[in-house]
Amino acid sequence: MTQLHTLVAYVPRTHTHAVLAAIGDAGAGRIGNYSHCSFVTAGTGRFTPRAGATPFLGDLDRPTEVAEDRIECVVEAAVLDAVVLALRAAHPYEEPALMSWPVDGWPSE
Repeated sequence: MTQLHTLVAYVPRTHTHAVLAAIGDAGAGRIGNYSHCSFVTAGTGRFTPRAGATPFLGDLDRPTEVAEDRIECVVEAAVLDAVVLALRAAHPYEEPALMSWPVDGWPSE
């Protein structure tokens, strides 16, 4: 059986669909005979760009709040690296907030 990981990423709402398409095309969200499966929750991202940053939004040394979506999906371990690369390529931030961890869920085969 293939090990699954949960992938979570935060993306400005203006880019949610582009990121979902990119990670789905790279193999994220495959469950049985379905692809591009995900769950999206709206929220507010907060950050302060520091010296050396080139922020997509906001100004250096000023707190910034952005309407963002939390994307959650499952990813097979074999394609996790490719999915993360696709996420980074489609995401507008120079440092996207993302995380992944193994889960005790297995695809039906």
